[in-house]
Amino acid sequence: MAARPTSSGDRETPPLGNPPNVLWVFVDDISPWLPSYGDDTIETEHISGLAERGTRFERLYSTAPVCTPSRSAVVTGMYQTTIGAHNHYSSFETWRGIEMERWAPNHLGVRTIPEIFKSGGYYTFNEGKNHYDFVDPDHLLYDRHGEAHSFQGATDGSEWSGRDPDQPFFGQVQLPGGKSSVREEIDRVDPADVQVPPYYPDHPIIREEIAHHYDTLQETDRRLGEILDGLERDGLAEETIVWFFADHGMTLPRHKQFCYQGGIHVPGVVAGPGVPNGEDYPGLVSGIDIPATTLALAGFDVPDHMHGENAFSPDFNREYVIAARDRCDYTIDRIRAVVTEEYSYLRNFMTDRPYLQPQFRDGREYLEVLRDLHEAGELNEVQSQFVSDQRPAEELYHLPSDPHETENLVHATDRDHREALAELRTILHRWIVETDDKGRFPESEDGLRAALTRWEDEAVDPLYDEVR
Repeated sequence: MAARPTSSGDRETPPLGNPPNVLWVFVDDISPWLPSYGDDTIETEHISGLAERGTRFERLYSTAPVCTPSRSAVVTGMYQTTIGAHNHYSSFETWRGIEMERWAPNHLGVRTIPEIFKSGGYYTFNEGKNHYDFVDPDHLLYDRHGEAHSFQGATDGSEWSGRDPDQPFFGQVQLPGGKSSVREEIDRVDPADVQVPPYYPDHPIIREEIAHHYDTLQETDRRLGEILDGLERDGLAEETIVWFFADHGMTLPRHKQFCYQGGIHVPGVVAGPGVPNGEDYPGLVSGIDIPATTLALAGFDVPDHMHGENAFSPDFNREYVIAARDRCDYTIDRIRAVVTEEYSYLRNFMTDRPYLQPQFRDGREYLEVLRDLHEAGELNEVQSQFVSDQRPAEELYHLPSDPHETENLVHATDRDHREALAELRTILHRWIVETDDKGRFPESEDGLRAALTRWEDEAVDPLYDEVR
């Protein structure tokens, strides 16, 4: 199969001289509850060390609070909503052994980041899942795609050991992050020592889940250490740009699959040749800026079709970031979020559905305890909002005074809040039109049929009835 075309005007000039290697350590389901982000609950030697010798992005935001749309955006440098990759687990012909009789293939018309690096003579690899919501011919993207969701030691052809001598590499090592099995030697966090956000009840099950997330962060740090040791062992540490970032936030309700800060604010650190040393970047950065910045650091021009920008460019200054949530698994929804320096604005397009409509977390202890406490009248107003059947069309939060997003200011009379609301509404409207947000259209019948084939009786949304 021929390589995918690029948009007209794209410039994909290979770097000259001795180009750096590039490694993305791409992590599942973690929030920035880390010492380098001001949280001293645990120690993370390797993440902190990477930040100290590189640049830490204080406000990095995923474009989606769930994996496949987020990953599709990062690997293309484009909003998933523009390229038709916004519905979670879409464009999959085979899924966990299930063959789709009918499905909705999404063929990209632009090159991905691995393809651009391959065009410049790089060896490319991906160790672990890709999970992109587009038709993914692996041979175009990667010289090697390993199935294991972890670092394989860069031996016997895994990771960078499969390249030709002196050939630069672009690689992705996928780590399970918040889904990690935690080794016994990890010093477990005591649930009594964690902070419970005000939108959750202070309940032992919630504390246990938060403490477990800290444990998975420690396990993730250990695994990052193995990767960095491998680069040192092979004499590659000084010539490799290493990124560490996540696809979205941790798994608790109101985090994963939702566009609040807990779902889209993620850690992001980069170190290596050309990266400012020991810097903290305080401004807004989007996940789609990671690929653009990566290309620029490696000496490539950033293609014109990309929405992302080089975060190290002197004129880089994001005034806002956008996040989008559409169908997740079998749960049909549509949420858009705009985050600025001071405000977070959310637009809920499907107010006929509660936040906690049928979803993948059903039956898990931490979700059921929320529902039980709500039914018993034991949650306060803030904690009840997310569990109730009522859902506002718009939400506005002033982040400096309300970082947990608990006081909806949509009906506030304060002049500054009213002006911010009007501006954010306009930003979102323009973004939807200018980027061709495909989430404003219903999913195709074949797309719905494929989702129904995967989840069968769990797919209870009325929209499935037309294809059931």
